[in-house]
Amino acid sequence: MTEIQTLERETEIVNQKQQSHIHQQTEQNHAIVYSTQNLDLWYGEQHSLKNINLDIYEKNVTAIIGPSGSGKSTYVKALNRMVELVPSVKTSGKIFYRDQNIFDKRYPVEKLRTQVGMVFQQPNPFPKSIYDNITYGPRIHGIKDKKILDEIVEKSLKGAAIWDELKDRLNQNAYSLSGGQQQRVCIARCLAIEPDVILMDEPTSALDPISTLKVEELIQDLKKDYSIIIVTHNMQQAARVSDKTAFFLNGYVNEYDDTDKIFSNPSDKQTEDYISGRFG
Repeated sequence: MTEIQTLERETEIVNQKQQSHIHQQTEQNHAIVYSTQNLDLWYGEQHSLKNINLDIYEKNVTAIIGPSGSGKSTYVKALNRMVELVPSVKTSGKIFYRDQNIFDKRYPVEKLRTQVGMVFQQPNPFPKSIYDNITYGPRIHGIKDKKILDEIVEKSLKGAAIWDELKDRLNQNAYSLSGGQQQRVCIARCLAIEPDVILMDEPTSALDPISTLKVEELIQDLKKDYSIIIVTHNMQQAARVSDKTAFFLNGYVNEYDDTDKIFSNPSDKQTEDYISGRFG
């Protein structure tokens, strides 16, 4: 048996032991916003997610960490069914969002994506004005009144902590902004549709340290009103911004606990080895 096969087998054994009890813990004062049950996912023949059982709590920041290829981004994209954009994808198991199985064909994906916003790794503003970027979603949902749209723009940019920087530049093309400003405009665009959950797939990996700090401070502020799930390769970032951390390895959830415990006293040696930089 190769070293990789041995590692995968050890991960599977640990996972089987932990899955029976890892998510039976309760969170005081926080309802479950997402409950993933026995989720497996394949891209063609590639088995990318394996027996995922994970409860994610509202108004928390949940960090998803793990080495490249461990299933982090795939899992987050499953939470709003973006994985379905890949023709070869197959799933088994269930993901409940607010007690509704999102894989139920009767559950409209359009409804899900108004409740669950997404911020990507690379800032991706539309080639439009800042104003038109923020109002794009509300307009699609039928809001035409300029006064209401103006209020949405101000509220969303304030929510993204960038109103003071941009309030006199709303007609400027969003492409003219710095990378950090573009990313916060994308966050504001997400806030404009008033989601319940915000998914963030490595939202600061393309940003400079100052812009990264601003986004991290924003995440801390946003969790008062939103449930945030963030994929990150940055261990320090996960430790700084999150309340709960899930460590993915070889498609499994290897360990899931309070962030303080994961980083100070992990239950599993592979988690400790990854966090300490021994592999990954």
